[in-house]
Amino acid sequence: MGMNKNTVLGWATFLMVIMGLVLIGLGAYRYADVAGWGFATVGFGFLLNAWVFNALKGRV
Repeated sequence: MGMNKNTVLGWATFLMVIMGLVLIGLGAYRYADVAGWGFATVGFGFLLNAWVFNALKGRV
């Protein structure tokens, strides 16, 4: 199974979106205090990273 750069970036983007949503969900539902804001912020950062990876997919 040969994976070129676009496939690797595609999988990384997909996994980062999943992790970002999980972290935001943890921040929203599991930790309702100040720690939840940290989880949600990190999750949002994962989503932004995934967006950047997706933008790079055709250019690398």
